[in-house]
Amino acid sequence: MLGVTSGSILSTCATDIDCNKLPFCDKVIDQLLIEAGVLARTKLKTEDRQAELVQAALVLAAQRSPAEITTGDLAQAVGITQGGVFKHFESKEAIWLAVLEWAHQALIGRLQRVAVEQEPSAMLTLRAVFMAHIGFVQEFPGVPRLIFQELQHAKPTPLKGRVQKLMADYRNLLSGVMAQLHEEGQMRPDVDLQGAVVLFMGAVQGLVMQSLVTGSLKDMSNQAKTVFNIYEAGLLVQPRTEARKRK
Repeated sequence: MLGVTSGSILSTCATDIDCNKLPFCDKVIDQLLIEAGVLARTKLKTEDRQAELVQAALVLAAQRSPAEITTGDLAQAVGITQGGVFKHFESKEAIWLAVLEWAHQALIGRLQRVAVEQEPSAMLTLRAVFMAHIGFVQEFPGVPRLIFQELQHAKPTPLKGRVQKLMADYRNLLSGVMAQLHEEGQMRPDVDLQGAVVLFMGAVQGLVMQSLVTGSLKDMSNQAKTVFNIYEAGLLVQPRTEARKRK
């Protein structure tokens, strides 16, 4: 069926295993698939293959629910056998944990870099962080799909715990910027800092959720600018002339 015979493969299989006794060992299957053009010949280091599988999971999660993605789908995406997936990850859950770890480092790292670039203006930092998060979601829509899925579980799970850690680090980053905004005297004195953090995160999540429901992410950036303008207006100290007008 594959256009090759197991006999020809067995005669050239360089392994300590007696493949004549185990005609369908992993090495034989891999070689059959290679000669059939189904499997790529390049063998990567475990770290490289893990990274490849993580990126494949992100691409697939952008297209459909992460719960529907199988290890067979991932194997096909990177050109290895399904058994080969488990040479690099002990379980499907381990793959998604690696995806969330990558997302954690990538998102928080991006937001931290943006925050440093916008110093010393805390309000510019907030805007930049807001837009950077939206840009991240547009680039990797599979990440919020996975996060929303895991937060639906009523009971604690390793994946849910990883999501909670990501959100905690995100809150800490925002809290620092909010505190700076308050110190600069730009924030209204009656604004609750933690409430402002919750509203910031809720605004991002709302935009993301609506875009996933409609299936269109291209308008998120323009919508985000408008939403942040409204958010900013609620935080900033009003000029005295404007305050008098409202009275």
